[in-house]
Amino acid sequence: MAEKVIIFSAPSGAGKSTIVNHILKLYPELEFSISATSRAPRGSEKDGVEYYFFSADQFRKMISEDKFVEYEEVYSGSFYGTLKSEVERIWAKGHTIVFDIDVKGGVNVKRIFGDKALSVLIKAPSTEVLRQRLIGRGTDSMEAIGKRLAKAESEMEFANGKFDYVLVNDSLEDALAEAGKIVGEFLAK
Repeated sequence: MAEKVIIFSAPSGAGKSTIVNHILKLYPELEFSISATSRAPRGSEKDGVEYYFFSADQFRKMISEDKFVEYEEVYSGSFYGTLKSEVERIWAKGHTIVFDIDVKGGVNVKRIFGDKALSVLIKAPSTEVLRQRLIGRGTDSMEAIGKRLAKAESEMEFANGKFDYVLVNDSLEDALAEAGKIVGEFLAK
């Protein structure tokens, strides 16, 4: 099997994780890429499952040692990235890598992997729908939701024209079907 990657990017609340989990169940030849981060684990998160957790100093050292395919300092001292060893681990199994990654990271991964990559931007049908979804989660304050919405708007501007597909998640059932079709066509190439 060719070494391929599939990138799903979206602002918070657009439904990316739901769609990624659906795709992973549909196609057994896909494997999720576990990102590295310098933030502390939340709740029941485990190292090597949801993320690979490192201190900010460890992360910086790994950057200097060229251990990442891509990385970003999202907030001061808060790093996220894709380890080269993670890509090699998944490809060694003959699997296609699935990235669940922020918009800027998605653009960077697409640039790095070019034609080996399928990039899909998932977006809510409107800012108001996104706001209602974030409120419905019940996990963020109104101030945090405001910040997420502002970030979503800037991400959408940044992403304009930089993804292979834009998938509007208006109806989850339709979005899941469309994502399955897009991935199936890419894997068949």
